[in-house]
Amino acid sequence: MAEIKIEQKKPIWPWMIAGLVIVALIVIFLVFRDNGKDTAEVSAEVSTEVPESSYIIDTNEPALSGVEENNGMIAAYVNFVEDSRGRMGLDHAYTNEALLKLIEAINARANEVGYEIRADLEGVKEYAKGIKIDPYETTHADGIRKAADILTNVLEDMQLAIYPGLTAEVDELKSASASIDPEVLTLEQKEAVKNYFSKASDLLQKMN
Repeated sequence: MAEIKIEQKKPIWPWMIAGLVIVALIVIFLVFRDNGKDTAEVSAEVSTEVPESSYIIDTNEPALSGVEENNGMIAAYVNFVEDSRGRMGLDHAYTNEALLKLIEAINARANEVGYEIRADLEGVKEYAKGIKIDPYETTHADGIRKAADILTNVLEDMQLAIYPGLTAEVDELKSASASIDPEVLTLEQKEAVKNYFSKASDLLQKMN
């Protein structure tokens, strides 16, 4: 009787494992390739955004420095007025400097809020210079009063346009200006002159 040979079938699980490994390698390759593209795109976006940010910062710097300069001029006037060492003498140096600093402070505040001054501040500077030319001139009080009236009008116009809540402060400044008598020698009314500068300082500080 002939012998029947039975061949055992080769197992297929090794092929299945090999197929799974190949599929896994393909998936890993595709994932890493996509991640590489995303990283490159993000890097490109970041690199384009950096110059834009620096541009924005650069444009802000002039505005900030301008504000600091304006505030500095106002502070200089306020400090000058509050300094008790300021003496009014025959040379009228105190009043001259106070008027010039007040002009700068008013200009600074107007620039800060975008207000256009239409008064003749150059005329005020002439009054400030005039009181130092001849110490023995008896008309200095008249020049100081005229300068004070012009500056008061400027501050009142600014208050009406931008600071409606400071009416009382402007009224006090107008009263202080009116208290400077053009017919009286300046050194005989020191307190009236100093009071005017003090009221102007108070008003400027409240115009924030």
